Amino acid sequence: MPGAPRTITTMARSALGLAACLATIATAPLAPSSAAADKLRVVATIPDLKALTEAVGGDLVEVDALARPSQNPHDLEVRPSLMVKLRQADLLVLNGLELDQWAEVVVQGANNPRVAPGGAGRVDCSRGIPVRDVPAARVDRSMGDVHPSGSPHYTLDPGLAPIATGNILEALARIAPQHRPAFERQRAAFLVRLDQAMARWRQLMESLKGAKIVVYHNNLTYLLARFGLVQAGTLEERPGIPPSPGHLARVIQQMKEDKVKVVVVEPWSDQKLAGRVAQDIGAAVVVLNARLGGSGPDAYIASTDANVTALAQGLR
Repeated sequence: MPGAPRTITTMARSALGLAACLATIATAPLAPSSAAADKLRVVATIPDLKALTEAVGGDLVEVDALARPSQNPHDLEVRPSLMVKLRQADLLVLNGLELDQWAEVVVQGANNPRVAPGGAGRVDCSRGIPVRDVPAARVDRSMGDVHPSGSPHYTLDPGLAPIATGNILEALARIAPQHRPAFERQRAAFLVRLDQAMARWRQLMESLKGAKIVVYHNNLTYLLARFGLVQAGTLEERPGIPPSPGHLARVIQQMKEDKVKVVVVEPWSDQKLAGRVAQDIGAAVVVLNARLGGSGPDAYIASTDANVTALAQGLR
């Protein structure tokens, strides 16, 4: 994955390259809020949050995502089409923890005061999350894609969905208080279905507790902790930095010693490299997040089920 320096550079380059588009969008008249209409217009930065917002909002919301399921959310290219999406939004749902910093460039170009900093139409879903991997020392660019506030990948852990959906509920109720009872009912029903799914996932993963895996990028901390799995190493030497031959040799040796059976990658990872490493020791490559997205109140449960099932099958 690209490192933090590239993310910052991309944001700056996008802001400069889209200056003309910003001016055009900024001078267009702001449409009235759709809060009084049949559906609230919501934009989430990533597909995970789109799915969780639909679970809470149901038929009362129309939700779009800025990032597609196949895109690396660390380093999204800001385009005018994203600003257009946000132009009419009643609510912007953010991941926070610096995963989607690029969204502020989109906000600037959209010229929508409802979702601007300090506006009522914003929610940071990381509020209340017990954050993992918070650096103990000062972070600098030489360390790669290290997040100073801790790992932002909490949406991969279904056990933290109650916190995220609680934040979403409060935000939706803030802009449409008349619908709070409906939002509360829909969230409660979703959490019941999620609990049922969690019971299945725990049973599926119970016999695999303590199993060691290697990941391409260090972003599975929350998910692995939820099901008692152990991260034995990363193919990246530093987050977002391609591995050196020496690092790969050390990882392969460690995998042999630990009898690692699975290398986990994402759609945007270097899957050919992961495949060569896995082949060298007879391990399997498991692609997670490939099915994130979709629509409907159970899209999050379905995508998580695909991830957990793929992980379990790879380990067996």
